[in-house]
Amino acid sequence: MDTKDGRPGAAGAGELPRLTAADVAKVAAQARLRFADEELEKLSGQLSDILRMAAELKAIDTEGVEPTAHGIPVYNVMRDDVPVPSMPQADVLSGAPEAQDGYFKVPRILEEA
Repeated sequence: MDTKDGRPGAAGAGELPRLTAADVAKVAAQARLRFADEELEKLSGQLSDILRMAAELKAIDTEGVEPTAHGIPVYNVMRDDVPVPSMPQADVLSGAPEAQDGYFKVPRILEEA
């Protein structure tokens, strides 16, 4: 990414420079991605917008703001754990393709050692 005066490097405290298609092509090549010229032009604008938004967020004064994982309080709504009667075994096994001795029968996937 070039600075306003054309030198490579990060921009100063002022406005961020726009990424060029060449900037995006260089990063894409490093990531082993290939894009058509039209895609590079579109991506350069989109990535420039993302960097501008990130700079705006970085400029916000967050002094005294506690870090959080969520913007609003999060809590679990739990019901009391009350035991209830289970379904009868015959009803559960009635939908199984195969049952044997009161259990689901499944194909063997491990060989005995």
